[in-house]
Amino acid sequence: ILHFVAAENVLGNPLLLGQYIGPDEKKSDVNIAVYTQSGIGLPDRDYYFKKDAATLAVVAAYQKYLNTLFRLSGDDTTAALAKATAVFELEKQLASSHRTNVELRDPQTNYNKMAVSDINQKMPVIGWKILLDSLHVKADSINVSQPAYFAKLNDLLLKAPLDTWKSYLKAQVLDRAARSLGSGFVDASFNYYNKALSGQQKIKPRWERINTVVDANLGEGLGEIYVKKYFTEDAKKRMLELVENLQKSFEARITQLDWMSDSTKSKAKEKLATVIKKIGFPDKWRDYSRVSIDKGKYFENLQSARKNEYEFQVGKVGKPVDKTEWGMTPPTINAYYNPTVNEIVFPAGILQHPMFDLKADDAINYGAIGMVIGHEMTHGFDDQGSQYDKDGNLKNWWSKEDGEKFKAKGKAVIELYNSFVVLDSIHLNGSLTLGENMADIGGIAIAYDAFKLTKQGRDTTRINGLSPDQRFFLSFAQSWKGKVKDESLRHQVNTNPHSPEKFRVWGPLMNFTPFYVAFDVKEGQKMYLNATDRIKIW
Repeated sequence: ILHFVAAENVLGNPLLLGQYIGPDEKKSDVNIAVYTQSGIGLPDRDYYFKKDAATLAVVAAYQKYLNTLFRLSGDDTTAALAKATAVFELEKQLASSHRTNVELRDPQTNYNKMAVSDINQKMPVIGWKILLDSLHVKADSINVSQPAYFAKLNDLLLKAPLDTWKSYLKAQVLDRAARSLGSGFVDASFNYYNKALSGQQKIKPRWERINTVVDANLGEGLGEIYVKKYFTEDAKKRMLELVENLQKSFEARITQLDWMSDSTKSKAKEKLATVIKKIGFPDKWRDYSRVSIDKGKYFENLQSARKNEYEFQVGKVGKPVDKTEWGMTPPTINAYYNPTVNEIVFPAGILQHPMFDLKADDAINYGAIGMVIGHEMTHGFDDQGSQYDKDGNLKNWWSKEDGEKFKAKGKAVIELYNSFVVLDSIHLNGSLTLGENMADIGGIAIAYDAFKLTKQGRDTTRINGLSPDQRFFLSFAQSWKGKVKDESLRHQVNTNPHSPEKFRVWGPLMNFTPFYVAFDVKEGQKMYLNATDRIKIW
């Protein structure tokens, strides 16, 4: 079984094993192979055990999807149903060993570096030494993030019937390939992943889907073309100016904190000062010369690209971390903070209207992309990022008293966001979204202070009847506008550490007094919080 699993993983088709290569979290200058819980087809473990109607509808859609995959591959109705049922029950056993999404947010408990020789003895059925050789991973030690999952896998490899494992692996392979096969497979995948999970009613046109595929598999090749057309040096220069102003305002806020000791403040500032800033696109581009492309062989092209990516990644094991690498492609409409490198990254894709506009005034840009910059900076000091030092090591740099005060502030954030009703009787999960909510609350405050460093931020001149502050806050709110299906909201609340967009605006502004001043927010209004209840962390 694992010989087949390894062969598929090497082809860039991950089965049973969550594997990635990245900095060792306690020795962040060297790359290590990390193994994470995997093996299930529903969004997360809780879907296998919850009994509410919305969850059961998703489960039914997934079971139908499994059934369809087997029928499309040649099984008759009876055989397809039997196999789908067996696969689901096997996945349910795997899911029982999974940590919850909230538990996965604890970097300390998810760091379990082990010698290969030791784990090989503990899990002899998996046979880690032979498995790693088959995976082309050359290492004496690995990080097994969730050991309970692999212990369960080791047990089930021995106990579950071979025919069940064959059906499971068949389903997994078909699932991974479904969007690259004929229309029947494409439709089946869409009906589960897009329609049942997200409420999407109509499949996107082929050109749009193919653009996503190219970005996922040859992203920097596409990105090199993209930035030539859509991201100028002037835009990069303006963006860098915003980042530097945000950094200054964040440092000033740390200095003014009334709850943190001087010694911890000093270390916080040191970490902030050493943040690596990446804007637009990488300094060097990836080489895709080993990827074979044939216009008549779509599936084979994907396989070649994925195999190339796999070999690129495993080739980094045990080698020094390349801090020039990017974890997102240039056209990506997103940004991130990476705690093990202590970097903030803003791809060219997000540096477009409405998040960033070279021709827009400061109120617009600081309210939109400025808040995103502040958000990513704050991630270095949220409940997770704060556990890493300036060099990216999982190492405590807080005094005991400061750490306790910080946790108390985090608890207040959890309680506030737990109170938000997203849909029907569904509340936000404040524990799951804590890091992102902390970053949102800190991000708007830091962006506002940075805006005040500009000429317009210090002015009172109105444009279209709106003050600079009002335009700043409106720009922030408008940058998060969107329409979301109920199915997508339920999925997001269950699995996503980000709050839905509406609450990413409400939460931060309810806690930020300058917003109250700008719009004369009064007691009794929906976004009003008593001044003593407003949360200020950074």
